[in-house]
Amino acid sequence: MRISLFIPCFVDQVLPQVGISMVQVLERLGHQVDYPEDFTCCGQPAFNTGYWDEARAVAVPVLRMYRDSEIVVGVSGSCGAMITTFYKELFHGTPHEAEANAHAAKCWEFTDFLVTKLGVTDVGARFPAKVTFHDGCHGLRELGLKKQPRALLAKVKGLELVEMSAAESCCGFGGTFSMKFPMISTAMGEVKCDSALETGADYIVSCDSSCLMHIQGLLDRQKKPLRSMHIAEVLAKT
Repeated sequence: MRISLFIPCFVDQVLPQVGISMVQVLERLGHQVDYPEDFTCCGQPAFNTGYWDEARAVAVPVLRMYRDSEIVVGVSGSCGAMITTFYKELFHGTPHEAEANAHAAKCWEFTDFLVTKLGVTDVGARFPAKVTFHDGCHGLRELGLKKQPRALLAKVKGLELVEMSAAESCCGFGGTFSMKFPMISTAMGEVKCDSALETGADYIVSCDSSCLMHIQGLLDRQKKPLRSMHIAEVLAKT
């Protein structure tokens, strides 16, 4: 099928390898991809901060860009929740309500698309390393991402998954939360880092790069050897 990519702005600008990895996996499975280069932001920062009018101004062009897309696949649990769940709330009672609902119905998070939509768990990946997995809040609680990423990791040749005790706890990033409450955010992140380090893993993997940016920053400041990696990067390895 032809798949339209939803690449969040921070991935495009800071972690482009995550988007590239998703493309490599989808093309390996025989799909065609396209990407609207005019895409900027889904509007989540403004939405989370309470500036809904400003969020709508950013989100309406997103609806327009993907209007003719058959399937939209995103590489972020956080931003994915914004367009599949919170757009419905954002546009409720507005002239764009029906379009927002239609848009949400054709949008998928990457791992959920592979496992639930396509029925694929083995993408031919090989990554001989010990990893632990972080469940991002939006992906876990809004999109129901729990079994899907683990099903994919279980099929990666050479990979050993070791669950941490705090897998489902918040890392403390929360977008603008980390800027409004930096001390609380840091404390929460340190709990997550300690839990991951206790596993002895080489990598901490997640479906959300925003969480991983926060976690990696804390690990770097602590001079810890644990490295972060988006699950799309793992699945792209052969």
